[in-house]
Amino acid sequence: MRSWACRAVPRAGSGHAADPLKFDVIGLLARHPKMAQRFLSYKGWLLQRGELPLRLRELAILRVAHSRRSAFFWGEHVKVAGDGGVSAGDIERLAAGNAGFDGADLVVLRATDELLNHGRAEPSTWRQLTDTLGTHQAMELIFVVGTYAMLAMAFDSWRLPPPAGSAALPKHNATDGTETTQRTGAD
Repeated sequence: MRSWACRAVPRAGSGHAADPLKFDVIGLLARHPKMAQRFLSYKGWLLQRGELPLRLRELAILRVAHSRRSAFFWGEHVKVAGDGGVSAGDIERLAAGNAGFDGADLVVLRATDELLNHGRAEPSTWRQLTDTLGTHQAMELIFVVGTYAMLAMAFDSWRLPPPAGSAALPKHNATDGTETTQRTGAD
């Protein structure tokens, strides 16, 4: 079954070519309909049919957003994370590092940091992931982190602003091991 986004891509943003800031996400992706349809299908499966629990997925996405300084994804996923049981306190702690997290949350955050900083999870981290989550969920985590890191780069390159009313991206904490030079999308 095709998602509404995949059906909308050929129509969204047609006739507009100049300024990415005038587009929403679908409008931007509509500039390359074949790629957009395939990408949205993949991303839809990952988010809606994958086995990784919503809470863990959203912790990873928020860490990517914070690390890559993606105001767009931070604003969007603070809302979604609440639906997955991520509290305001969890979000505040996540922006400051890994203190206060344990169990699967901590393993996911450590793995996310390693993936973002080194492009891989260390063997000991991979073992912890598979022991804690199982192979399928551990594999999905790598794809979630990679997908959102890629999207953060794309949206930053296109200067896509965060949706109106989104949660503000917190100040960057260099002690959390996620120091980057990425822009917020607002510059």
